[in-house]
Amino acid sequence: MSLFHPVNLVCPHCEAPVTMMAVGSVNADRRPDLREDILEDRFQDTGCGACGEGFRLQPQFNYLDAGRGQWIAAMPASRLRDHLELEDEAKALFDTSYGAQAPAAARDVGNGLAVRLTFGWPAVREKLLIKQLGLDDTIVEMMKLHILRSVESVPIAEGIELRLVEADEEADGYVFAWLETGSELFLEYMTIPAELYRAIQGNPEGWAAIRQRLENGCFVDMQKLYMGEGRRPG
Repeated sequence: MSLFHPVNLVCPHCEAPVTMMAVGSVNADRRPDLREDILEDRFQDTGCGACGEGFRLQPQFNYLDAGRGQWIAAMPASRLRDHLELEDEAKALFDTSYGAQAPAAARDVGNGLAVRLTFGWPAVREKLLIKQLGLDDTIVEMMKLHILRSVESVPIAEGIELRLVEADEEADGYVFAWLETGSELFLEYMTIPAELYRAIQGNPEGWAAIRQRLENGCFVDMQKLYMGEGRRPG
């Protein structure tokens, strides 16, 4: 089931107190409307009753979609540098909920789930979109690495990320955007031919080393590759 609890916040504009219902877990099988809200960038939005300012509560919840084979630990963007510690926490939680330490019925569900850790709304939305499009999220991260090598100028910096935001069926491509993680402000768009996805998919040996690094842990995101040594193989 999807669980919510009240939280007391302060309006970032006028500092008036705001109370809202914060999500602790989302079950998209029972509440597909919540999945749709995430995809439409409106989930956990609220407004200040005093000044009318709208703002969004950062994600901190577990997401389950057994029908699509997804389990995601969605965390605030500010926790990105703690990804190794949070990977361990996410794995431990999954193990007790649907993994090796869970009851047999729950393990049956867990066998069909891909476990992921995300930071910030754009990242969790991207994982849902990738699944909706029938894509491999590791290959999408490889596409981003290719983009970094191929584009003359990229606005890469801490707090700036590259995300898949939609498919362009007319152009047979995928639209990626550079955006600010905190504000979710879009800075720049580019359409990448779907042929790049197919080329990476058709060359598993050439990309095997990168895949191994990306899939070493449940944080499957190219950002992990330039944040220190990372997790040891195996």
